[in-house]
Amino acid sequence: MSKSPADDLADRGQRAIQSVEVGGRLLLALADGGGALALKDLAARAGLPASRAHPYLVSYGRLGLVERQADSGHYALGPAALQIGLACLRQWDPLRAAEAEARALAEATGHAVALSVWGNFGPTVVRLIEATQPLHVALRVGSVLSILDTATGRAFAAVMPATRLAEAVAGPLGGLQPRDARRARPADLEPLRAEFARHGVARAVGRPIPGVNAFAAPARDHEGQVPLVITALDHEDRLPAAWTSAAARAVREAAARISLRLGGATGP
Repeated sequence: MSKSPADDLADRGQRAIQSVEVGGRLLLALADGGGALALKDLAARAGLPASRAHPYLVSYGRLGLVERQADSGHYALGPAALQIGLACLRQWDPLRAAEAEARALAEATGHAVALSVWGNFGPTVVRLIEATQPLHVALRVGSVLSILDTATGRAFAAVMPATRLAEAVAGPLGGLQPRDARRARPADLEPLRAEFARHGVARAVGRPIPGVNAFAAPARDHEGQVPLVITALDHEDRLPAAWTSAAARAVREAAARISLRLGGATGP
């Protein structure tokens, strides 16, 4: 019986070239090294003996992916590696990178999952995956969220530069009510930052909708900026509010994976 095109593609997807993977470890080690590395140090980071690593570096040098510094003999990423990195950045869409993680999080947990960006009026929902069980909340794509009363807004507030946040809370941005603006002083925001530093996620318990809890975490890009926040929300019976809950951990890990795909740091 002949294989279908789908089966053939699946089989081809399982095949790999070991030498490419081995050489790739050297490039990844250089990218993670923070600077030029001596052969023995680079090889050790890649888990290879120096004698095995050297031929790969010679070939990568011919391609411009690696260059050897004349004065020290250390190895660094070359101009071709820079061209590849820049091309990747030009082609990369943060929302596309995050959407797969959002759908996986929703499927694994059953919670509603939202992706939000910082828009002209504050935290704005741009993707929304409904919860498995009915969740009656007035949340939809395009919704602008409160900075202080939602997990999404609190996640942005926890990492946003103080000057930018001050501009937001000074006016109507983020859907702030007058009571929010009066209490949105730097001292009022410090607990948000402290909570995020301790737990790696922001939380909203029964707010702004009674009986609905949410956890949110920001994703960072290669420049350390926060292009989006991922949020899981559900009824309190299905999403416990404990910082150590499975939902909090799942959101934190999803944000870390998105950050990794965007070339950013994965911690608070």
